[in-house]
Amino acid sequence: MTTQAYIQHIQAIYPELTITSAYFNEMGQNNDVLIVNDAYVFRFPKYTAGIEQLKVETNILRTVKPYLSLPIPAPVYLSFAEETPGRVFAGYPLLEGEPFTREAFRAASRQNAVPTVATQLAQFLHELHQLPVSSLLPELIPGDFDMAKQLTELYGQIVSKLFPAMREQAKKDVAERFEAYLADPAHFDFQPCLTHGDFGIGNILYSPAKQRITGIIDFGGSGVGDPAYDLAGLCASYGEPFLQHFTPVYPQLEQVMTRMRFYRSTFALEEALFGLENDDETAYHAGMRDYL
Repeated sequence: MTTQAYIQHIQAIYPELTITSAYFNEMGQNNDVLIVNDAYVFRFPKYTAGIEQLKVETNILRTVKPYLSLPIPAPVYLSFAEETPGRVFAGYPLLEGEPFTREAFRAASRQNAVPTVATQLAQFLHELHQLPVSSLLPELIPGDFDMAKQLTELYGQIVSKLFPAMREQAKKDVAERFEAYLADPAHFDFQPCLTHGDFGIGNILYSPAKQRITGIIDFGGSGVGDPAYDLAGLCASYGEPFLQHFTPVYPQLEQVMTRMRFYRSTFALEEALFGLENDDETAYHAGMRDYL
C-alpha cells in the first residue's frame, strides 16, 4: 500500500488525528512502519500471521511497561476490526533515540559509554526475565512448552528446506551441532520466562548525545521462552565480550552461556527459512551466505 492509502485508513479510524507528514521507515521486516507527524510510529503487519502477533504484542506491552526501567512502546492508536494485512495497525508515540548499530556501539566504546549501556540492558533483561508470567500474562503460558521439540522441528525444517542448497561440509557442521545439542538434556533444564525474542541492533534505541539507551522496541517476537535467546541476540549484535559487563546486574549469565552460543549459531538459518516462507530473497540470501 502507498503512504497515502495508509494515511487515509488511519484518518478513517481516528478522524481527530491531523496528519501533516508521513513517511515509511524501511527497517520493518514483518511490518510496514509509518512515521506520522515525526511523533508517532504506526506498524501495519505485512502478513496474516502478524495480525494475531500484533494483538499479543499490544497486550504484552501494556502489561509489562510498569515493571521495566527502559521506555517501551505504549500503543494508543489501534485498529483490529478488519483482520487483513494493510488494515490492521498499532500506533504509539515515537521513542527518543536511533538504532544502536555496530557503528554507534563503536562510537560508544570510544566514549567509554559501553559499561553504562551494558548496565542498562542487563537491568532491563533481568527485569523482563524475572516477571511472574503466570500471574501477569497467564494466556502466554503454553501448556506444552518444549524447547527440545521446537529445536527438533527447526532442525527438520533446515534439513528439508535449506540442506539441498548447502555445500556438503556446511550440512555436516550444522547436523553435528544440532544433534550434539539436542542429545544433552542439560540444555533444556531452565525456567521458561518472558523474552523479547528479537533483542538486537534494530530494536535497541540509543542517544549519542546522552550516551545512554533510550528505549526498546518491537516486541513482535515476545513470548515465553529461554532467556538465553535474548542474550544471544545481544551477543550476535555486539560480540560476546560485551556481556562481561552484565555479571553484576544479571547474575544468571554463566548458566546460560552454552545455550546462548547455540542459539546464536542458528540465527542465520532462521533468517534463511523466514526468507523462504515469505518470498523474501534478501533475507534468504543473507541467511544462507556462509552455507552455500
